[in-house]
Amino acid sequence: MPNPPITSPGSPRENRGARVPMDPAVSGVLYALAAFLLWGAAPLFFKALQPATPLEILSHRVLWSLLLMVALVLAMRDPRDVVRALSSTGRVGIFIVTTCLVTTNWLLFIWAVNSNHIIQTSLGYYINPLVNVILGVLFLSERLNRYQVFSVALAAVGVASLVINLGELPWVSLTLAVTFGFYALIRKKMAIDPLIGLLIETAMLTPFAAFYLIWIASLGTAHFSLDNPGLAGLLAVSGFVTALPLIFFNFGAQRLKLSTIGLMQYISPTLQLAVGVLLFGEAFTLAHGIAFGLIWLALAVYSADAFLAHRARP
Repeated sequence: MPNPPITSPGSPRENRGARVPMDPAVSGVLYALAAFLLWGAAPLFFKALQPATPLEILSHRVLWSLLLMVALVLAMRDPRDVVRALSSTGRVGIFIVTTCLVTTNWLLFIWAVNSNHIIQTSLGYYINPLVNVILGVLFLSERLNRYQVFSVALAAVGVASLVINLGELPWVSLTLAVTFGFYALIRKKMAIDPLIGLLIETAMLTPFAAFYLIWIASLGTAHFSLDNPGLAGLLAVSGFVTALPLIFFNFGAQRLKLSTIGLMQYISPTLQLAVGVLLFGEAFTLAHGIAFGLIWLALAVYSADAFLAHRARP
């Protein structure tokens, strides 16, 4: 980032008018924080979309997100950047992969929320930071000190204890974690512009979403109707609920280490856990308590180490 303009001590007017650019790490934290707060509250929104089916909700998410992304790209980017982003077969293939990953993640999340599995989505996004940290080490050459390694191991023990006590593999949680982990990795490694990337991904999905919505409308089973303007309005708003946190997340991911993003992602599942247990009455057992307790302890160790490292810098 370029240095701020230099002014002499004797020119107060210039000093007052000079703008010091925000530290990329600070802006990255703010973007990531906004994304995770919105994702944490997402179950409240998607519960309100019932009785629409998960596939219908997903289709509306895609269509309304596309309209929003077109407007944002026209306002904030050169539309020719879209063509440049698809300039090679390899990059088209990358977008196909990221589109499949984010579609799987969206659809499974909607299904889990509306099937009363919010605690499972919470667990998935607790596992996700572990996935991000591991991917950061494996593919981005990020290094962890002994305290960070200990915190990751502690959180892994927490997840493993839940698996053992439940007696079954939490496939919903693992799928959510892995799909979003690889989505973040590919987006960061390929330096894909957040706005351009999400526009291309939603555009790739739009023909399928439009076909499905036309098909259920012809069958008379669609829920987007003037007879229910409240639900229709919420389905339209789903584009904003989908696009904004993803944009914030990708802006944050470009400015922060993947391991830092992994740390902050504990915000979202904590809010989801509270929503599932306190507002929708999902069962929180002793096994959940042990696992989540170990994960929270891991977060405390990781956070303390990061805070002390920051204070030690000159």
